[in-house]
Amino acid sequence: MFRFSLLAGAACLFMIQAQAAPVEPQAGQAVVPEKIRLVEPQLHIAKGGAGAPQVALTLDACMGKTDRRILDALVQNRIPATLFVTARWLKQNPDAVAILKANPDLFEIENHGAMHVPAITSLASMYGIPTAGSLDRVRAEIEGGAAAIVATGAARPVWYRDATARYSTDAVRLAENMGYRIAGYSLNGDMGASLPAEAVARRIAAAGDGDVIIAHINQPGRPAGAGVVKGIEALKKKGMKFVRLQDVETSLTLDQVAGSADRSVHPEKQAPGEPPRH
Repeated sequence: MFRFSLLAGAACLFMIQAQAAPVEPQAGQAVVPEKIRLVEPQLHIAKGGAGAPQVALTLDACMGKTDRRILDALVQNRIPATLFVTARWLKQNPDAVAILKANPDLFEIENHGAMHVPAITSLASMYGIPTAGSLDRVRAEIEGGAAAIVATGAARPVWYRDATARYSTDAVRLAENMGYRIAGYSLNGDMGASLPAEAVARRIAAAGDGDVIIAHINQPGRPAGAGVVKGIEALKKKGMKFVRLQDVETSLTLDQVAGSADRSVHPEKQAPGEPPRH
């Protein structure tokens, strides 16, 4: 009886191991393509509560110049912010970089990529901007942005935000496997610095406890920057606390972009630099 129990136990263990073992495709068997979705990550920070509401101000420095209206207001009012910078912007704005580094208690510097490229493999463009098109190019974009930040003497970034803040799900998985956290947002303050100052101020002033605000600090010639400053001042008057992403707990959801269909991609068949399949 005891011997039978041992044999039965061994048989059960063998069955469990067999069920848990990965099933490798047989020769000639078709490989099921991976389903790639287009997502727009939504990021929130932990709420501070009625007595100490808080928001995270995140500012994109895509390329071009620095909006000193915003940067100077942050320094003068001691408002913490997380800046997502590209290698292109860093190269063109050494004076602004010096200000960021001189105020480490205020500014967290994070990765916006090397050349401001959307981390999307399943579409050719997003909002008119050519996408990465392959995971190899997504990786190069992320690594190039990180290298440029480290070259300034700043800490290695841990957050990544691509151009357009939309991603294909395989790119999200790649970035996370590289050790990055995806920087979504919950409130779009300036719609790519395209809105009038009054509209931007209203949108930012409406931020609530736990919101992550996105706006831009690289368009000094547009009215939107003045609205960013007014919105920040309005939140400060309300008693809102500003925090950096590195200083607070966060929660992320990947919202599928409305109207975007799943697309089949065979990663093993897509050569580096090859245009994405549609």
